[in-house]
Amino acid sequence: MDPLNYLWIAWLVLVFVFVIVELLSLDLMFLMLAVGSLAGLGASALGWAWWVQIIVASGVSLLLVLGIRPVLLRALRRGGDPTPSNVAALIGIEGRVVSEVNDMGGMVKLSNGETWTARRGPARGSAISVAATVIREGDRVVVTAIEGSTAVVTAAENNVLPSDFPSERNTPYA
Repeated sequence: MDPLNYLWIAWLVLVFVFVIVELLSLDLMFLMLAVGSLAGLGASALGWAWWVQIIVASGVSLLLVLGIRPVLLRALRRGGDPTPSNVAALIGIEGRVVSEVNDMGGMVKLSNGETWTARRGPARGSAISVAATVIREGDRVVVTAIEGSTAVVTAAENNVLPSDFPSERNTPYA
């Protein structure tokens, strides 16, 4: 009884191991190795020598990893969601000053309903005075950065619009 007659079992085990690892990693690398192992299994089924089986499995795996995998990865990553989320979604959002904001701190309520600690950032645009060190309560602001749990804000260019926030209206919620 020659152990090389049962080499197909080793190829089959490799296929299953590579598929399981691929399901955990989702990187397509082990999927390519599993297909290469299938080629080795095919060579074993044809009765080829063990060293030919290894060469076939290695060659197919190498071709797939270098040829097919990059194309598949590009195709999978092409349609990513461009919508910013988390902290990136807050940059550029408008809000109202709840308590006076200066270089040391203050509070703002953003248009998404969240209240953040805030500090005044560098002035932007020509309509805003560089000498202004305080943004008054009720003024509109724009978030320019997030530093830890603090929103860095600058005064909005047009502070004369009516309030967009229900909590600042005189009428209660309906």
